[in-house]
Amino acid sequence: MNRLRWLLHDSWVEAERHLRIIPRNVELLIFASIQPIMFLAIFVYVFGGSIVIPGFDNYDQFLMPGIFAQTLVFGSAFTGIGLADDLQKGLVDRLRSLPMSRSAVIVGRTISDLVRNLFTFVVMIVVALAIGFRCTGGAVDAIAATALLVLFSYALSWVQAVIGLSVSSVEAANSAGFIWMFPLTFVSSAFVDPSNMPGWLRPVADANPFTLVTNSARALYNGNPVGNDAWWALAWSIGIIVVFSTMAARRFSRSTAG
Repeated sequence: MNRLRWLLHDSWVEAERHLRIIPRNVELLIFASIQPIMFLAIFVYVFGGSIVIPGFDNYDQFLMPGIFAQTLVFGSAFTGIGLADDLQKGLVDRLRSLPMSRSAVIVGRTISDLVRNLFTFVVMIVVALAIGFRCTGGAVDAIAATALLVLFSYALSWVQAVIGLSVSSVEAANSAGFIWMFPLTFVSSAFVDPSNMPGWLRPVADANPFTLVTNSARALYNGNPVGNDAWWALAWSIGIIVVFSTMAARRFSRSTAG
């Protein structure tokens, strides 16, 4: 119990260290919000009139949950970039020499990035509501959908942590952290119905955990039956956290400044 309390305390101290930097670097939040707003505007106003989704009279109601999911997933990349930066600057070695929980360094980073991700999500939901999106499923379902999206984003932060601790530079972390997220988010149900994809690609999209998370959030936001997708999405999120947090902790214990 004392070790857990020690870990939680040190993790929050480390998270506060990163959060204090945000007011001094407001541009980072601004530019992190611009990209998802651009995606939203392009799909709604450029492609929206050409895309018809069975069961949805309004493409906005289909699209917005996918944009929310993609925004939170892309935001998880900050974890890998931040850890790679700390490692490159030698900060990791200095933190390791302090009387603190080693895991707190990574946990604190993931928590601070989660808070920053939530800020971007709030901006996105405000813009989506202004465009015409409505949470027709009710407040409770909307909260559940948001929680599921945030949990999945937090899970992928641990994947990014492993990447950030495994590469040799911030530039490599940036490239390696983003390159796999494009097929993850686009080969899914985020923007189109997978049934319109080629036959060999549809099973990949259907099995994609991002599809499960997006489908669950979309159903909850729109007040539709969720089925088993939410449970599968929850299982994927927890499984990713367990596996990659263990990998990140082991990688961190062996990492040194480059």
